[in-house]
Amino acid sequence: MTAEELQSLIATGLPCEQCTLEGDGRHWYATIVSAAFEGKRLIQRHQQVYATLGGRMQTDEVHALSMKTYTPAEWAAKA
Repeated sequence: MTAEELQSLIATGLPCEQCTLEGDGRHWYATIVSAAFEGKRLIQRHQQVYATLGGRMQTDEVHALSMKTYTPAEWAAKA
């Protein structure tokens, strides 16, 4: 899977203001900014992202996904 394909899957299932990915085709590192994360705990945010991938984590199409998730306000505060 390419970074573009993975980014498309995430963006299709989750409205993202920003979604950047780095990786080697199996191990991915994502930074995702979405208003959908408002009021959600970290585990809930990650579950939202995993839901966009469907069964691709179980089939090893995406072996590992490390992510940093932010609301737009949290992202703006980082800048």
